[in-house]
Amino acid sequence: MLQSFQRPRSRKLPLGKDRFEDEARFLRSWLERPLVMGAVTPSGKALARTMAAFVDPRIPGPILELGPGTGPVTDALIRRGVAQDRLILVEFNPEFCQLLKRRFPKATIVQGDAYDLAETLSGVLAEPAAATVSSLPLFTKPMDQRLELLETAQGMMHADAPFIQFTYAVVPPIPARSQAYRTRASNRIWRNLPPARVWVYNKVTNP
Repeated sequence: MLQSFQRPRSRKLPLGKDRFEDEARFLRSWLERPLVMGAVTPSGKALARTMAAFVDPRIPGPILELGPGTGPVTDALIRRGVAQDRLILVEFNPEFCQLLKRRFPKATIVQGDAYDLAETLSGVLAEPAAATVSSLPLFTKPMDQRLELLETAQGMMHADAPFIQFTYAVVPPIPARSQAYRTRASNRIWRNLPPARVWVYNKVTNP
């Protein structure tokens, strides 16, 4: 069974005051490292729910979350029905890692570079993942690095598992047309600030 590297005391999920504190953490981190953070504030509830909706909790295997930040999408995945101990959260920011460990003590928290996923998850992933949910700022990286991330993640998942990515841009972060994968997209989520869209990529397998 997947377990967190540490098991600190559990606490309630963020509401009210914690939301403002999370926004302050995001803003501070963005000011320090804008190209690493990408977003100025955490994902809103509507966006988090939309991302989680593309995950089927009935499919066995761990769920990879890349760039969980303070955990709004993590929370949505749990509310969707994903058991907390199935979650593997890859976060670069050490402060956010400590926060995630407090909020999601049964999840596996990995501090590392999600763009070097094979190295970061070496010895962590014991079976194929059921989905990858990414909040990484892909537009800060060149296209070949984005494609490499998608290919690496797909190699760690079940053959038809989804790679789920949101973007604020009007164009997809990874091209929508390819012989290597098929895509689908959510409607634009106007309730999120700024408005966002979720793209889902599934690997094309040979018949």
